[in-house]
Amino acid sequence: MQLTELFLQDLGREAASNRRVLERVPMDRPDWKPHEKSMALGYLAYLVATMPSWIAMIIDQDEFDMRPQGAPNPRPADAKSTQELLDALDASVAKARESLSRTSEEHLMKNWRLLAAGRVVDERPRYVVIQDAVLGHLAHHRGQLTVYLRLNEAKVPAIYGPSADEGI
Repeated sequence: MQLTELFLQDLGREAASNRRVLERVPMDRPDWKPHEKSMALGYLAYLVATMPSWIAMIIDQDEFDMRPQGAPNPRPADAKSTQELLDALDASVAKARESLSRTSEEHLMKNWRLLAAGRVVDERPRYVVIQDAVLGHLAHHRGQLTVYLRLNEAKVPAIYGPSADEGI
């Protein structure tokens, strides 16, 4: 199996899980946090919706500076509705699928760099970055989001196994 095929299959499963979680986000509490150091609910939900597009960035760019010197720290706007979250997810997944469909195994073996203020903080083959920094990282943040759902009395969907809320 080619890496691109594997990533497309993984992306499909992750997108379906993301959708089930994002559909249950209480949109009336975007600023809610379980702790002052935690991400706000609206920000976390939007992050989970848009992280799949990082795959396109990793394929299409050789590096990304997450904190360019002198630039303000970017913060995406919170989605205003569940439909906006789902639309962001669909656009993010489509962007990732498009980049995966036109890349090569050889390109996925080439290194990609993450920078902070011009300094390299990570440099690994693209396929490793996609697996770890996108797909694994996405599962982590989706897990965080399910805790936020629970703490806000929203029903938590089954993802990798049964959910107490779905009786599965």
